[in-house]
Amino acid sequence: MKNELKKETEDLNTLINLMRTDLDSKVRKCINTMIVLDVHARDIVADFVRDSVMSSKEFAWEKQLRFYWDLKKDDIEIRQCTGKFDYCYEYQGLNGRLVITPLTDRCVMTLTTALTFYLGGAPAGPAGTGKTETVKDLAKSLALRCVVTCCGDDLDFKSLGVTFSGLVQTGFWGCFDEFNRIRLEVLSVVSAQIKTI
Repeated sequence: MKNELKKETEDLNTLINLMRTDLDSKVRKCINTMIVLDVHARDIVADFVRDSVMSSKEFAWEKQLRFYWDLKKDDIEIRQCTGKFDYCYEYQGLNGRLVITPLTDRCVMTLTTALTFYLGGAPAGPAGTGKTETVKDLAKSLALRCVVTCCGDDLDFKSLGVTFSGLVQTGFWGCFDEFNRIRLEVLSVVSAQIKTI
């Protein structure tokens, strides 16, 4: 693990030095994304070294969002805790990644655990704390499109029904921002639609 930490740090320093050169804007955005992911990877390995994590059976390893090549399926499998997910190959372009904090890690672990049991998630908290961005970033990790719908008083059950229909047909995730702002009479119909799905 100490050797891996040294390698992670060297790779990160190489990327940082590369960012200081004259780069094309797309290359710069790509390297910036790599830096965000590598900082998180380095921090995880540093925690493993600090806590003397030596086995892949330990919770510190199991709780990480891990990517494996499954030889039987001949495909990528994503694992976290008891959850196993297929990589979805949905190309989303070069649009950056969310900075991953310990709180973000906990939220992602909670969401993937819910998904393991075929449940949804409802991150809660003050405005502007990154709830929607965390869901979108998890979808991006799974290479799955996440469609964000801003809910409000003017949203009716027909438009939500169309949204649900599209999500079911495509297999995309739906993120309903400000879901609590939907009128009660609409929520009762929406609950029936969700139950049908």
